[in-house]
Amino acid sequence: MDVRGLEPGSGEGPLAIICGGGSLPFAVAETVARRGRPVILFALQGFADPACVAEYPHHWIAVGQYGRFRRLAEKEGVRDIVFIGSLIRPALSQLRLDLGTLRVLPRVMALFRGGDDHLLSGIVRILEQDGFHVFGAHEVAPELLMPEGVLGRYAPSERDRDDIARGLALIATIGAFDVGQAAVVADNHVLAVEAIEGTDQMLSRIAEMRQSGRIRALAGTGVLIKAPKPAQERRVDLPSIGPQTIEGVVRAGLQGLALVAGETMIAEPARVAEAADRAKVFVVGIPGAGR
Repeated sequence: MDVRGLEPGSGEGPLAIICGGGSLPFAVAETVARRGRPVILFALQGFADPACVAEYPHHWIAVGQYGRFRRLAEKEGVRDIVFIGSLIRPALSQLRLDLGTLRVLPRVMALFRGGDDHLLSGIVRILEQDGFHVFGAHEVAPELLMPEGVLGRYAPSERDRDDIARGLALIATIGAFDVGQAAVVADNHVLAVEAIEGTDQMLSRIAEMRQSGRIRALAGTGVLIKAPKPAQERRVDLPSIGPQTIEGVVRAGLQGLALVAGETMIAEPARVAEAADRAKVFVVGIPGAGR
């Protein structure tokens, strides 16, 4: 794991965390700050939680304000960046363009003609060409990676493991099309595949289909499987879960969730384990492809 320049006292300056929604950006910030390295949040307007942002040195930026980000980063002495947190992909017409963004607008427009990984990988290249160093959240906060094995008291059954295997194969197949990082499988039957709506909304869709009778599988069957796309840029958009994911699994009537160990981030693991135990669902870290 490459953590060059990330140790406290390395002289590399503070770590910038460009943070979207959810609790994971703040779990990463807390982990890095606990080691002694300063962090500065660049909070995305409309996505990051204002109450949590206020606990750290921060600046608010709108999606598309690349010029503002560069000016503030230079002022703060920032060269190292982490992207983390949920974000709804905007349309080009919704971007808050400033002069710094207009400079790279033709390249940004080309990046929008593709999936999320295509877009994010291209943004990473633009940042690196401007002299920034982009790191994955798993590189700066490896403590938040899902370990292999069961988290909590409950373990998957053989039927659950069959569902997990099918879900992993499905994600590996559709990943070639830059689609989704999650699927729900029950009794070897694919119930849902994550698309643009994200994991939480996919689980809400499962819950609604159960209530309407569209899903006949008994409550307490089925697994949420999360895994990175096969060729994904690991420094951005790694799959992640938090306590709210457990709530979604329970509402969807599933038996548990499986995450690829070492390639999935988990915010507040102690709270996740407690929530899973209360709900009597399993959380398990599984080997990825080739392991």
